Amino acid sequence: MSIPQVQRAVVVTKTGGPEVLEYRTDHPVPTPTDGQVLVKNEIAGINYIDTYFRTGLYPSPKPEILGREAAGVVAALGRGTEEYNLSVGDRVIWLANAGYAEYSAVPASKTLKLPDNLPFEDATASFMSGLTVLALATETYSVKPGDWVLLHAAAGGAGFLMMQLLKHLGAHIIGTAGGPEKMALVKSLGADHVIDYRSEEGKDWAATVMQITGGKGVDVVYDSVGKDTWEGSLAVVKRKGTVVWFGNSSGPIPQLPLNRLSPKCVKIARPTLFGYIATRDEFEEYANKLFGLLAAGTLKVSIHGYYSLSQLQQAHIDLEGRKTTGKLLIRVSE
Repeated sequence: MSIPQVQRAVVVTKTGGPEVLEYRTDHPVPTPTDGQVLVKNEIAGINYIDTYFRTGLYPSPKPEILGREAAGVVAALGRGTEEYNLSVGDRVIWLANAGYAEYSAVPASKTLKLPDNLPFEDATASFMSGLTVLALATETYSVKPGDWVLLHAAAGGAGFLMMQLLKHLGAHIIGTAGGPEKMALVKSLGADHVIDYRSEEGKDWAATVMQITGGKGVDVVYDSVGKDTWEGSLAVVKRKGTVVWFGNSSGPIPQLPLNRLSPKCVKIARPTLFGYIATRDEFEEYANKLFGLLAAGTLKVSIHGYYSLSQLQQAHIDLEGRKTTGKLLIRVSE
């Protein structure tokens, strides 16, 4: 495969707003080092975590190329990659860094061949978010049939998949979303109750949750919003229930005194996907579960829209402005 010396990429040299995303056409194409493969990306994913690295909420060395996932074709192999059964020309998907670029040198251990019948678009729209929700619903807290679950941001990229998975697992679901369009989407995915937090009634969403559950509260809260919802999440979880914080779309939660958990014996978790897929076996197990759910039609993807590399500033504006439902994708090859 012919590999150019320079490529189009979006580089961040300092922390800040969307304006720090710099589109370049002369960025060097990396050479894969030991244990790496070079992938020519076709479709890359945009995830809310990208904004955390851009703003500095999650510290990371600069300059850097954001983007934690992409699907494409193997262009070159570094040394020591034989055990992963990868060849030049293979259709693959990966989890690592530097997806906002035409070419990425990524760990072979976090690169997988795609099933032949799974398009790049569907794979990327479901991969990082899908692995995340599988881990949250099976390991962070094992959702059982009949459990009451509160899912915040139920119309978002992760929320869309989480709604389907929770329904598949037999849970009773209360979803929160903003606005009639998102409300309708969440309801169509099988939510038993949907709360519009933008409405007058939705301002006291915690009281509504308690009313729905007959004053008992929910077995588990999945909260990717953070600062704006954390107190309500603690208020609505039942005695001996679990609160899972896995995002900060409104900002991080403040320092939490442990004695806040004592009255109801509440369990809390602050997981990250990469802690669940640290080994190759774990990575393959979760990915194969995801591919199986997609093939069976149990999980369906939702794509908000496609952006080019030169449109990444607008993509971040749209994402942070809560104007999106489903997954934001980049068509890397223009």
